[in-house]
Amino acid sequence: MCAPGFLRIPSHLDGFMQTGVPKESVRTEEFGTSARRCSRPVQILTVPGRLAAREAPSCPCCGKAMEGNGQVPIALRHLPLGMERARIEVSRQRWACRECGASCIEDVPFRAPGQRITLPLLTFVCDLLALGQTLKAVSLTAGLNRNVVKKIERARLSALYTEGEGSRLKLRKPKRQARYLGADEFKLHNARRWATVIIDLKMGHVLWLAYTKRKQVVYDFCDFVGSEWMLYVEAIACDMNADFERAFLKRHPHLDIVYDHFHLIKNFNEKVICKVRKDKQARLKEESNAEAVRALKHSTYILKSCADTRERKERDARAGKVVSRGSALFGKQKVLQKGGARERYKELISQNELLAACDIVGEMLSRAYGYRQEKRMRDAMERIVEVCRGTKDRHFARLVESHMDGIVAHARHHVSSGKVEGTNQMIKTLRRAG
Repeated sequence: MCAPGFLRIPSHLDGFMQTGVPKESVRTEEFGTSARRCSRPVQILTVPGRLAAREAPSCPCCGKAMEGNGQVPIALRHLPLGMERARIEVSRQRWACRECGASCIEDVPFRAPGQRITLPLLTFVCDLLALGQTLKAVSLTAGLNRNVVKKIERARLSALYTEGEGSRLKLRKPKRQARYLGADEFKLHNARRWATVIIDLKMGHVLWLAYTKRKQVVYDFCDFVGSEWMLYVEAIACDMNADFERAFLKRHPHLDIVYDHFHLIKNFNEKVICKVRKDKQARLKEESNAEAVRALKHSTYILKSCADTRERKERDARAGKVVSRGSALFGKQKVLQKGGARERYKELISQNELLAACDIVGEMLSRAYGYRQEKRMRDAMERIVEVCRGTKDRHFARLVESHMDGIVAHARHHVSSGKVEGTNQMIKTLRRAG
């Protein structure tokens, strides 16, 4: 049965029989955010129906045949038709036993377990989630509440990656022998909570993920993969977290811990360059030299950047590269790449001996990490320590000396933890999207 203006479309619901003309109604739904509300009217198509007749079941208590005792309606969400929502109203048979008084209601075969939606809609939502769409996008497309979509997503992920009662992850041993591993910790949305990830540096596969940054994570990983598997691992790339180094070497002393260029330069920029700049600015303020203080403002990025970056920005400025596009809708002007970074950097280091020494150390670090011979790299790092001590910066000198073996190991293995950092960002992005 179909009213004028409606198309006859198969419902794909086994046992459902339409009993009336579909009805249209309007409901207001929220399409905006918590900060910006946006309510719109949405058309809802309601299709009445019933379940196909079947024989009376036997009483689960006494085994006698049960009799019909009225109808019980239920409404289920169905697959949307574009932006129009579809809803199925089903009349279910209630059964009663005259002997013992027991009663039951007929089950709907196409109802999703635990939800008031149909199985085709559940499959549709799971397919959208598997494609990587956010909970909000799926909720708007399917016409479901965000919490309903979130519950479906948790059930889908639990079925894929957990075992037992859903509280324990499925542990799958690596099928491929890894030569280099990468380990790193990252903050969760709450700053007091941390997670640790261990990956295969060549393939990029996540091998281990745990909700802590303690040494026990490393011990659990080593126990999981086994001593024979770890015997063929040559090196671990990580940041300068001493806990990871001690944990890996305690279980497997043959491993080499590698500290890459990024983390060492990051420590140098934060502990040396920024400190020198702040001390210089504070001293100029005491001397009431406002012009020199103003010259040091907004110079952090220029001082941290390497020579190649400054040269690239000069080329972009000469070519007129667009940094930010203009927009008439938002009243934004087009912004071009500014030049003069190289000249300003030379002016800054010419006015401060410590900044000039930092420039020398930065170039020495870049040159040292290009060596493939351990002796040459060790000699270069020892010269860097001497220069740092000459500038009375003991912190970075002690840092290099205490991590000398891990730094020099880069010449032998030439790996970095860049893939681990990228994996961290990917995990945090997926958590925010979910």
